[in-house]
Amino acid sequence: MSEPAPGHRPGTGPDPGAASASGDATDVFVDHRELLFSLVYNMLGGVADTEDVLQETWLSWTARNEAPDAEPIESPRAYLVRIAVNKALSRQAAIDRRRETYIGTWLPEPLVSAADAPPPADDGAADRAERAESVSMAMLVVLETLTPLERAVFVLHEVFGYAHTETAQILGRSPAAVRQLAHRARDHVQARRPRYRPDPLLHRRATERFLDAVFGGDLAALMRLLAPDVTLWADGGGKSPAAGPRPVHGRDSVARLLITRASHRDGLEIAYRQVNGDPAAVLFSGDTPFAVMVLDLTPDGEQISDIYNVANPDKLPPAGLG
Repeated sequence: MSEPAPGHRPGTGPDPGAASASGDATDVFVDHRELLFSLVYNMLGGVADTEDVLQETWLSWTARNEAPDAEPIESPRAYLVRIAVNKALSRQAAIDRRRETYIGTWLPEPLVSAADAPPPADDGAADRAERAESVSMAMLVVLETLTPLERAVFVLHEVFGYAHTETAQILGRSPAAVRQLAHRARDHVQARRPRYRPDPLLHRRATERFLDAVFGGDLAALMRLLAPDVTLWADGGGKSPAAGPRPVHGRDSVARLLITRASHRDGLEIAYRQVNGDPAAVLFSGDTPFAVMVLDLTPDGEQISDIYNVANPDKLPPAGLG
């Protein structure tokens, strides 16, 4: 049986109830696929790795349901989450080895959607805000600094609201160990990522002003937009001339580098999109995506604190998205 079509917008699906060995395992899996994608993507930061984990989860799920002596599964949601989370943890070692040879700065793979994409189903304003924050580029960069277990606990508890006892069952750890992991992860994230979200309209306008200054060669305007300690993170994977080998820090260095690079790139088209739930931009060279640019603003929303430039062609959205 083939894998259901990929779902690239994080979210949750309804719990269809119990499944038996004779039940429709495909429908149950599809109903939970967006939830599983969101969980695993938040843990791994890459679409291809997430899809591979979901394929492995699907195979385990169907094997379990097709076994002749299979007992009914009381909670398919809990069963699928446990499989997916643990398979994601198992994959992390291979990902770490691959990143050891990665050229330059590694950034999470952006999830690009239309600028006017509808929000997820209404499950409470607080839940929506936290879930959107969880997949923002800035938050994913912070999550990369956690250990795999800390990250799994943070995603399960802080993002999806799993109790520590539930997380302990999923990970096969004691509740006390999970609470300790959660405390370390939460302190680590809060120290590096204040909990705020700029107004989307403010964020979009800041992105537009930033790109107008960069491609208009207006150094003075760009300097006013950038925070003094701004950082430019550029991920080209050794395949794009638009990305440097390491992050660049400081307003003067970042501004001059951006203006210089833009002056050598004629004919780029800008399409405003949402990237991981935030207003952002996709730059096109003809019909081909050239880079995805995401800005992070200071808590007061007045200046740009971080610039994430993903130019590795392997991480860019399909041309049809433009």
